[in-house]
Amino acid sequence: MGLRPLPQRLTKSPANDSLPSMPPPFVPFTTMHGGAIVAGLAGVAALVVLGRSGEKNERVARFILAFLCLAAFGYSQAAWQTIEGDPDLDSSLPLHLCDIAAIVGGFALLTRKRLLATLTYFWGLAATVQALLTPAITIGFPHPAFVTFFVHHFAIVGAAIYLPVVLGWRSDRPWWKGPLTALLWGNLYLLLSMAVNAWLGTNFGFTARKPVNPSLLDHLGPWPIYLLWMQALAALLFSLLALPVLARKNRD
Repeated sequence: MGLRPLPQRLTKSPANDSLPSMPPPFVPFTTMHGGAIVAGLAGVAALVVLGRSGEKNERVARFILAFLCLAAFGYSQAAWQTIEGDPDLDSSLPLHLCDIAAIVGGFALLTRKRLLATLTYFWGLAATVQALLTPAITIGFPHPAFVTFFVHHFAIVGAAIYLPVVLGWRSDRPWWKGPLTALLWGNLYLLLSMAVNAWLGTNFGFTARKPVNPSLLDHLGPWPIYLLWMQALAALLFSLLALPVLARKNRD
């Protein structure tokens, strides 16, 4: 499953705009990366605690999280306007998996539809977490693009955690039903993204080629072999994620 990269472009200079000078480049597994992870986890934890502190507070926390999900593409695009160069289709269309997952997650929180909640939980905790561990970004803090990347992805993770912990969503029995549902819809996305990529020359879902930045895909072989390994890895992760949230067995 692919996740959205930031445009590989330089920021505007002070001579051309009022923006500050270019921030340091993003390097994974540094203090900058760790700080973003800690801040994101703290934000998610705060919303979960707020959501569990009363009915009124639950609505507030849920709507905040839903807004962060549904507005993710908008505030991410606004951040990218500060990056110099002509926008490409990869960064101008909301067709990466994280874009779809954010929309699904936002509506899952608002409607509590089981299918949307199932996709949010499994996609959010299997795919989006990987994007946070190996982000497809080149620009570091304090650039707005850096901030919105982590807000966007942690909003999805937050929705995936909020649904079972606060709203009480549970994955359907038998245990394989939820993982299979998420896998089938994920494969539908994969096939559609491959068709769009062939048509537009884009790389949505990283199904045309691997991301430039180091990622888990680097260890899964060349194209198209890594797409097959993605299926096996997704099936394994989905199966493990189903175990702690399985619905209780009906008792006669």
